[in-house]
Amino acid sequence: MSQSRTYQVRTYGCQMNVHDSERLSGLLEDAGYARAAEDTTADIVVFNTCAVRENADNRLYGNLGHLRPVKDANPGMQIAVGGCLAQKDRGEIVRRAPWVDVVFGTHNIGSLPTLLERARVQREAQVEIAESLEHFPSTLPSRRESAYAAWVSISVGCNNTCTFCIVPALRGKEQDRRPGDVLAEVRALVDEGVSEITLLGQNVNAYGSGFGDRQAFSKLLRACGDIEGLERVRFTSPHPRDFTDDVIEAMAQTPNVMPQLHMPLQSGSSKVLKDMRRSYRQERFLSIVEKVRAAMPHAAITTDIIVGFPGETEEDFQETLHVVREARFAMAFTFQYSKRPGTPAATMQDQVPPEVVKDRYQRLVELQDAISWEENRALVGREVELLVSEGEGRKDGEHRRLSGRAPDNRLVHFAVGEGEEPRPGDMVTVEVTYAAPHHLVADAGIRDLRRTRAGDAWDARNGRPVDKGGADVLLGMPKIGVPETPAAPVGGCCDA
Repeated sequence: MSQSRTYQVRTYGCQMNVHDSERLSGLLEDAGYARAAEDTTADIVVFNTCAVRENADNRLYGNLGHLRPVKDANPGMQIAVGGCLAQKDRGEIVRRAPWVDVVFGTHNIGSLPTLLERARVQREAQVEIAESLEHFPSTLPSRRESAYAAWVSISVGCNNTCTFCIVPALRGKEQDRRPGDVLAEVRALVDEGVSEITLLGQNVNAYGSGFGDRQAFSKLLRACGDIEGLERVRFTSPHPRDFTDDVIEAMAQTPNVMPQLHMPLQSGSSKVLKDMRRSYRQERFLSIVEKVRAAMPHAAITTDIIVGFPGETEEDFQETLHVVREARFAMAFTFQYSKRPGTPAATMQDQVPPEVVKDRYQRLVELQDAISWEENRALVGREVELLVSEGEGRKDGEHRRLSGRAPDNRLVHFAVGEGEEPRPGDMVTVEVTYAAPHHLVADAGIRDLRRTRAGDAWDARNGRPVDKGGADVLLGMPKIGVPETPAAPVGGCCDA
């Protein structure tokens, strides 16, 4: 295969898809392809799709339609479609878009290079959808988007039966990786310069059920605390049903496990939760929040909420507002319910009128924004240590601002003085001077800059001379976000 052939991966949906796309990129580069430069036509375009939104297929076929004349003008170009929508629609994709060359599912992403070559040689579309997982995604080659932060999959699939979610049908039953394999990957990443990892699964705190250890997840968190050089550990997403006290204790007692928790609520109404088959009720959710706050008073708790689920009454919606007021989430990803084909909720009676859903959604957003802003204002004057990030918010030329993430994952834009050049992956200590609902600002200057091996890794990736002095800085434990309004929640609609 020519080294000059290029690829582009377009990703939709949750972090699991982002993680898979890094593997798809790694597989293609391992097969001899090179990443296409910006504003160029790639030889291979891969769509890694999501199926949780009602209009997901319209979005895909619209994008495929735009690519058809491009492919007609470039006969050697190939188009591949993978991910959840491919797992669901299978041969329908090629029927509706016959210029697609390859369709592959969530269980066999490792087959992509072979399928592309087969389609090229045989000059016909290749559709291959495996019914069970062939390889854990984390065992495949990877091209990570970040030099300093990485996803680490601890499980795939989901054993829950939420009536609004199609993910279990597309990702399969939950399968756990062995703890030794997970920790080996984490150590390898740290050796490469990674300082922050996020443990990833559809339901991370059910981890261990596959090998009979109900405390496996808390043990995994504590084991991550013993890895020298690993500064920050996060995880997403847990299910309230499986959230146990040993996990809270591990979070509070392990210094590099960050004081941040993303726990999907979905609804504050116990009746709606029952209709959703969420297997916990309002009281259970609020009791977890109370325990987390008791163990980690400064923890930031975020959530997902669906408004207008079939049968939701105004009284049910008021219960959701009650939980929002009581929990005081740092941020909530809020969604207007939309039918997801193939889910039980799509055929339920008492679908809520769109105008009612919109009204409730606006009221919820207004309440949550007010709480987020109040919580953020309480942080003005506080000193925080940030992991300098890349590509989060615009650099402010007038104020020379960069961006970073606090331990609780809040997004902070901070001013940089003349001669100060913190790199993505470095750590800076700043004082918060201003608060907005979805971010903080620190314009009082950098109090401390700690150059790290993660910053060195960023230099190396970007072809910059590595500051050897930075390699001698020990990566100590932290002293102790909010993303832009997204198209998908923190854990995606794949949340348990």
